[in-house]
Amino acid sequence: MLKTRLDRLSALIQRFRIEAKVCPFGATGTPDAQGRYTVPNLFIIGRGHLYIAGERFPDLDGEAPMLVFFPRGAPADFSIETEAEDAEYVCASVDTGGDANPIALALPEVVKLPLNEAEPLQAVADILLDEVLAPRCGGHAVIDRLCEIVVIRLLRHLIEEGKTKVGLVAGLAHPNLSLAIVAVHDNPERNWRLEDLAGIAGMSRTHFANTFREVIGVTPGEYLSSWRLTLARVEIAMGTSLKAVVAKVGFSSSAALSRAFKRRYGVSPRQDYLRSA
Repeated sequence: MLKTRLDRLSALIQRFRIEAKVCPFGATGTPDAQGRYTVPNLFIIGRGHLYIAGERFPDLDGEAPMLVFFPRGAPADFSIETEAEDAEYVCASVDTGGDANPIALALPEVVKLPLNEAEPLQAVADILLDEVLAPRCGGHAVIDRLCEIVVIRLLRHLIEEGKTKVGLVAGLAHPNLSLAIVAVHDNPERNWRLEDLAGIAGMSRTHFANTFREVIGVTPGEYLSSWRLTLARVEIAMGTSLKAVVAKVGFSSSAALSRAFKRRYGVSPRQDYLRSA
């Protein structure tokens, strides 16, 4: 019988959809329907030597194939060049939910990955490059989806490799903590106690609490509250009533949610909804 593997990402992806828009080949940005200029933050270089302009990123130079990703958006002064005349690359604007997505916040400012170190990721990146560089019938229907798959596979690779030492990605890579984190992600409304989460992780209360803070950077209670508020903000932005949000995310009352919401975001839930509408 096949062993079921823990799904560390689905709850995040379902709640914070990853949306990608590939820019025209050779472009460094593209206007949307309203004429606003979008700066790409994902770059996949299939051929050529990568050169990154700017002294802020001296370690990004490298041989293709290469992936460079700015989870929270590329800096305004960022530019990319390739030295080979027959260089092949694709750039895209990837939206992971802005400052609401815990995954985007957990990643470093920039992720650089030689694609030959991640064969499953390179396989999709190669298909994406092929679709962009040699357009075919139906290409527009698959290119953006392929780009989204690239980002998901990148997140999967970072978790499986366990190279991030502190934060949510590090927690999801931890064999014990990940069990408790996924349980919280899947059931935020539950009245979680420290011993419940420690039991799911297969650890003592003290060892779980200490390890969680060391790896994630906050206590289990702080993480649970932050996750609930993050979900609450997404629901409120969609117009869900405060009473319904309370039931969905696990606060004891509308007043308790409002107080916690204002402490974190500086405005009431209603003010935040009106500001985002």
